[in-house]
Amino acid sequence: MPQADAGVVHFVIDSRASLFTVQALASGIVAVVAHSPKFAIRDIAGAAAYVPGNLQNASLRMTINVASLEIMDEVSKSDRREIERVMFDEVLEKNFYPTVEFKSSRVSATKTGENMYRVNIAGDLTLHGATRGMGLDAQVVAGEDTLRAQGSFTLMQSDYGLRIASVAGGTLKLKDELKFSYFIIGRRQN
Repeated sequence: MPQADAGVVHFVIDSRASLFTVQALASGIVAVVAHSPKFAIRDIAGAAAYVPGNLQNASLRMTINVASLEIMDEVSKSDRREIERVMFDEVLEKNFYPTVEFKSSRVSATKTGENMYRVNIAGDLTLHGATRGMGLDAQVVAGEDTLRAQGSFTLMQSDYGLRIASVAGGTLKLKDELKFSYFIIGRRQN
């Protein structure tokens, strides 16, 4: 009897080789001169699987450790402490919601070149205790031993019950929208 996953190859995310960022945008009149902080997401775990040649039966799951977010911008130590305090304690509430998780439910792909695909991944994102359906578009290069995916997406903090941050005594308020960019490397598992 053939296995249900016959021909499927499995990849594990290499968090050290991957780059995943999120940028919060300043709002209002101060947005012209204000800081729009950008954060690196340092601790990503997860796996992808697919049948080579057509991405049949493809799947993706990812978990992000919220405490691994790190501000990328050059800011003073006191500004860094304040931004991180607001982000971790008031917005993300990392002690109550330590992870963010994404799990695909459907993957569709269009071949664009040799081992290259334009991929749409539908799935569920769980953030701050709320789970919402979400779609991701990616450019994927599927090699024999590595899988590379890159793309970007936005999400609204209010959709996940996140408080919209303000720092510096309210002089800097951020928009509801967050912009994410990613370049993810997966290593084949034998």
